[in-house]
Amino acid sequence: MCLSFLVALSLVAVLTLICSVNGWKKSVQKNFPPGPRPLPIIGNLHIMNLKRPYKTFLELSKKYGSVFTIQLGMKKMVILTGYETVKEALVNHADEFGERARVPLFDQINKGLGIIFSYGENWKVMRRFTITTLRDFGMGKRTIEDKIIEECGSLIQYFESFHGNPFDTAVIMNASVANIIVAILLGHRYDYEDPTFLRLLNLTSENIRLLGSPLVALCNIYPILGFLPGSHRTVFENMKELHGFIKSTFIKHLRQLDENDQRSFIDVFLVRKEEEKANPNSYFHEENLTCVVRNLFSAGMETTSTTLRWGLLLMLKYPEIQEKVQKEIERVIGSSQPRIDHRKQMPYTDAVIHEIQRFADIVPMNLPHETTTDTNFKGHFLPKGTHIIPLLTSVLKDETQFEKPEEFNPHHFLDSAGNFVKKDAFMPFSAGRRICVGETLAKMELFLFFTSLLQKFIFHPPPGVTHFDLTPAVGITTPPMPHLLCALPRS
Repeated sequence: MCLSFLVALSLVAVLTLICSVNGWKKSVQKNFPPGPRPLPIIGNLHIMNLKRPYKTFLELSKKYGSVFTIQLGMKKMVILTGYETVKEALVNHADEFGERARVPLFDQINKGLGIIFSYGENWKVMRRFTITTLRDFGMGKRTIEDKIIEECGSLIQYFESFHGNPFDTAVIMNASVANIIVAILLGHRYDYEDPTFLRLLNLTSENIRLLGSPLVALCNIYPILGFLPGSHRTVFENMKELHGFIKSTFIKHLRQLDENDQRSFIDVFLVRKEEEKANPNSYFHEENLTCVVRNLFSAGMETTSTTLRWGLLLMLKYPEIQEKVQKEIERVIGSSQPRIDHRKQMPYTDAVIHEIQRFADIVPMNLPHETTTDTNFKGHFLPKGTHIIPLLTSVLKDETQFEKPEEFNPHHFLDSAGNFVKKDAFMPFSAGRRICVGETLAKMELFLFFTSLLQKFIFHPPPGVTHFDLTPAVGITTPPMPHLLCALPRS
């Protein structure tokens, strides 16, 4: 068996070498964007920072410009950097750059279903249904605002339980934010100590961390390595458990389903599934529902909770900014409950939240796109199916758009008179056809959670802590490194 494997690997290496050389020549002939010359078999793998590939891409853009090519294994991909270039692709050429790229590991997990990693007609149908249903359940409206405010109250009680002693916010912040999307998906919230809920949070967080690991990256580049033990196997096992839980919830909802009283996202989907049962080509089936629910649960939890954790960490590092936010809260809200309508009266707080999102740079790589047709873009020819990385970190830290992009500075979003200034280069949710479906919900959550917490607490580092590590952890998103904080009640 070992000999057979070595023979197979040697054959793959030879074929890869041939295809790599031919692919390079073909790309050059067709005016593909420039980039570092690839080596046989590994391409440009030898120059990559596999833990933080976006760092490598930023460096390469300095030499090759805002549109360049990188080759990983046999796969060529085009990297787009800077606000003007990314906007031109995702917004001005939305149709040409709007498809989701096929990535081996994600294809194995999702099979083209759901929303985030789906493509073609399935993506169109599921995205349209999801946006409509989320709006029906109050996304961007008073009904969901009330749910967020209720959850803020539970989170504040949890913070109070530590009586000013140091604690880690990672799990509780995930739980609190997740409860908002759970209330929409399932029709109820979970207690923070519920073991099932904690298990779901743990599985989701672990997968998000592992999907950004070097071994997963290598398995996407060389799918043949999938037989090896490692983090990619853990991801698959976690997915099985998550799918098992989600499918078991279908049974509960089916038993209680009343088409005249649809109380959750799953209810609405199941009613639609029943309406289209005679259509063999319907996209409303159990596998799609499983993927959509998992996509919404993970996306609805991870990015917002991670942003809030960055926000509190940055308030520890910059207590003068925290104090200014609290003074604005006192002036505009006082001791009343923060509401979303307060945001337009609070330019400084709004600027701080935007700057937290920009500086935290939660999804630096974006998610991979693919060209839907042969495209001429900025003087380069991109064939249909070209793998595209619109590098969001290069937009959020574009020197032409932000005065001091490497610094945390709320004045990036304020004019000289202290008024809030909208920036077109503010793209933490991406842009174009693939912009995050939960953007409206996330913005509401960030404002209400952040202002509610700073209204009630002054955040301090633990005694003796004077250094704050702002290096992001490794993952498909970039959370802050593990840290503790103290939440002292404001008098």
